[in-house]
Amino acid sequence: MTRMSNTVLGFLNILTLISSIVLLGSALWMGRSKTTCEHFLQKPLLILGLAILVLSIAGLVGACCDVAWVLWVYLFFMVFIIVALMGLTLFGFIVTSHGGGVGVDGRIYKEFKLESYHPWLKTRVIDTNYWVTIKTCLLGSVTCTKLALWTPLDYLQKDLSPLQSGCCKPPTSCVYNTDTPIQQDPDCYRWNNAATVLCYDCDSCRAGVLETVRRDWHKLSLVNVIVVVFLIAVYCIGCCAFKNARRPQHYGFPYGRYGMSKSQPGWEQSWSRWWHGRDRY
Repeated sequence: MTRMSNTVLGFLNILTLISSIVLLGSALWMGRSKTTCEHFLQKPLLILGLAILVLSIAGLVGACCDVAWVLWVYLFFMVFIIVALMGLTLFGFIVTSHGGGVGVDGRIYKEFKLESYHPWLKTRVIDTNYWVTIKTCLLGSVTCTKLALWTPLDYLQKDLSPLQSGCCKPPTSCVYNTDTPIQQDPDCYRWNNAATVLCYDCDSCRAGVLETVRRDWHKLSLVNVIVVVFLIAVYCIGCCAFKNARRPQHYGFPYGRYGMSKSQPGWEQSWSRWWHGRDRY
């Protein structure tokens, strides 16, 4: 029973090892895609997959082979991962607490305003270089293709995703069939019927991107809570395995012959014996 923690830790690290291989395979598969978005996600997935792979191997070796120093390194980096995930989860909940759509009269879908999102997210999409990458991704996707065949009745009866609502059409409040100039949303003047233009440079499109990110990030934060609890449990089991690895090894008898311990003394005991016995000579 004293080695049960080693067995459990080894089993859990086998699971994380398999997960890391799946992550690395997904990242390599994304590299074959022609869309910019998936290339953009490839590097973080590769780094995460490699980190989990190395950590899982260290935990597996330390648990199965009873190597104390490997388990110490494993636990040391595990603390950093747990703290980093907790910080990322907390930051995710703070960032995703802003935003959300605004209902449109007579429509099922919602429209999104850039000013309603967290400032940290807004600075990302306002940056020109960053937005060019996202815009290239949107142009390479089929986000707006389905809407090209829609009739005005479809817009009244069907729902739209945040990206379709913000990037594939002008704001519903826009009025174009008028001879009298009126003050309108600036996005109304950015809209163009060309398939490569549409409303990709509109603030509503940026807001649609942020709403998609906000929803996905919120789901990820909920998953991170479960992952953090799992890692804390693994860390506690790892501490037990580390104590087992540091425990002196017995030879032949768990409590020594005739009930007396015959363990090999560690360096602390050897040093203590030398220090207290040095005056005898």
